[in-house]
Parts: sequence; C-alpha cells; structure tokens
Amino acid sequence: MTFLVILLVGLGFLVILPLILLKVVLGLILLPFKLLGLVFRLVFGVLGFVFGLLFSGVGLVLALLVAVGVALLVPLLPLVLIGVGIWLLVRSASPRSPLRLSA
Repeated sequence: MTFLVILLVGLGFLVILPLILLKVVLGLILLPFKLLGLVFRLVFGVLGFVFGLLFSGVGLVLALLVAVGVALLVPLLPLVLIGVGIWLLVRSASPRSPLRLSA
C-alpha cells in the first residue's frame, strides 16, 4: 500500500513538474509584455484621471456659465420678442427688390 502511494506521488510529480516548468518558462518569456502592459495601464490611468478631472471642471464651468446666461436672458425675453416683432413688421412693409440672375 505504501509503495502504491509513493508510486502515485512520483507519477504526480512527473505530471505536475513539466507543467510548473512550462508555466515558469512562459512567465519569463511573457514578462516583458506584462511589464509593458503595466506601464501602459499606469500611464493611461494617470492620463485618464487628469483629463477626467480637467473635463469635469470644464463641464462645471460651462454649466455655471449657461445657468448665469439663462438667468440673465430670461427677464430680457419679452424685450427680445418685441424687437423681433418690430423687425418683422418693418421688413414686411419694405418692398423687396426682385432677384436678378445674370447669365
């Protein structure tokens, strides 16, 4: 019985050892790519954070400007509508010269 256990453990080592060696060799072969991926992930992560922060600030400023603009222009809307109405009346009252196409 002990011999069978030792035989099975030995066979297990014969199966597991090449797999471990293959994993180590592939890990060493792919190590430069893993390091390059880490560098790219770090660089793009920092850039994404900086640009995200920058554009969120820009969006906040633009939203504030739009809110201020709307708050200032809404009270002037009746005056704008009166001005547009007068402009339309003056424009419709004046005769339009016919369109002449030169040949």
